[in-house]
Amino acid sequence: PSPPPTINHKQLIAHGGHKTHPYHSKRPAPQPPHILTTTMSTVPQSTSQDPPHHGINDGSGEACGSHSYALVDEEGKVVSRDESLTEILISKGVKEANFISAIVSLGEATAHIAVILQNYVDHSYAGTQNSSGDDQLHLDIDCDNAVFRAIREAGVFSIAASEETPEEVDVSPKTTKEDGPLYSLGFDPLDGSSIIDANFSVGSIFGIWPGKGLLGRTGREQVASVVSLYGPRTTLIIALPSKSRDGDTQSDITFEVTLVKDRSHWEVSRPEVILKPAKKVFAPGNLRATNDNAKYDALVKHWISDRYTLRYSGGMVPDVYHMFAKSGGVFSNVSSEKAKAKLRLLYEVAAMGLLVECAGGVTTHEFEDKSVLDFAVDDLDRRMGVCFGSKDEVQKYKDFMFSK
Repeated sequence: PSPPPTINHKQLIAHGGHKTHPYHSKRPAPQPPHILTTTMSTVPQSTSQDPPHHGINDGSGEACGSHSYALVDEEGKVVSRDESLTEILISKGVKEANFISAIVSLGEATAHIAVILQNYVDHSYAGTQNSSGDDQLHLDIDCDNAVFRAIREAGVFSIAASEETPEEVDVSPKTTKEDGPLYSLGFDPLDGSSIIDANFSVGSIFGIWPGKGLLGRTGREQVASVVSLYGPRTTLIIALPSKSRDGDTQSDITFEVTLVKDRSHWEVSRPEVILKPAKKVFAPGNLRATNDNAKYDALVKHWISDRYTLRYSGGMVPDVYHMFAKSGGVFSNVSSEKAKAKLRLLYEVAAMGLLVECAGGVTTHEFEDKSVLDFAVDDLDRRMGVCFGSKDEVQKYKDFMFSK
C-alpha cells in the first residue's frame, strides 16, 4: 500500500496556517515503511558468554507489535495535531515548509511514544547494551523505532543517529518532496529509562541540524531543538534561534506546547520560557563524583549550606525541564577520575544547551569556560560533563570549579 498522506505545509503557510487545503479526510493509521531489511527478531540476543551488542537497533522504524497507534491517529486526529503545531510554528516566525515538517514529525513521534509509555508493562531487557553501556529495554528500542518511523514518513531528513542507533543512518526520502532543504537529526528517544519503573517523568531529546551529516557539527549550528516530557501531561519545549525565525527583528525563543484533547491537538502552554538570572534551585547530577572531585564536593556543600532547594530525579529531561517551569535554577553533571561523564554531546547536550541558551540561560563545559554549543561532534559518542542554568548560578559554578 502507498504510504499515508502528509500535511502540505506549503499550502498551510500560503493560507495562513488554516485548514483550507484538500487534505481533510480521515487519515488511515500509518503503515510500516517499506524499507525494512532487518527486524528485531533476527538480531541475536546476547548470552552470558557473549560480549554485549552495542546499538542493536537499525533505524528502520519497525512498527511496535505490541502497541498500535490506530486509536491516537483515528478519525483524522493526526491531521489536527499536524495542523495545530504547524499554526503555532508559523505564529513563532517559522516559514520554511520542510523545516515545519521536521518539527511536526517530532510532535508525531512524541504522541506515539506517549502511547507506548502509557501501555508499558513489559520490564524486560533486550539482552543488549547501548553505546553508553546501559542495558537496553525493549521499551528503548520501541521508542527509537517510533522516532525513525515518524522522521522517515516526514520525508525531510537526510541523516539521523540516536543513542540506540549510534551511527549515521541514511533516512533520505526516496523521492525529494518538491524543493526545499533537508535536515539531520541527533536524538535520545527515551531519556530516563533507568527511572521509568518508578513511574517518574521521562523524556525525548532532539537536535535538528541543517543539511546532511552530524559528524563535525557544533551545537551552535542547530536550527532548532525539541524536548518531549512525558508525565501527567505530554509536552514539547522548542528552541528556535533567531536565524530560524523569519524577520530581522526576531530573537531567540524557547516556548512550550502541550498535547491536549485526547492527544489530538497541540496548544501553547508557555508562550515564552525565560530563565531569570538567579534562582536558588539545584539539580546535582553524578553526585558520586564528589567523592574524588574536591571542587564539586565544595560546590554541592555550598548549595546545601546556602539553603538551595533540591530538585533532582535522576533524569536529565525532568531535571532541566524543572528550570524552565520555575524560570531558573542550575543543573550540573560533573565527572571525576572514578565517575566518568556519561552525557553525549550529540544525543543530549547540544539540544538541551540550545534550549537553555535560547531561554536566556548559560551553559558551560564542566572543566572549560566554554559554551557546550561551541564543541564539535568529533565522535558520535563524545561525552562531557556540563552545567546549565541561570546566568548567575552558572557563574557561581565557574567560581568554584574553575578556581586555581
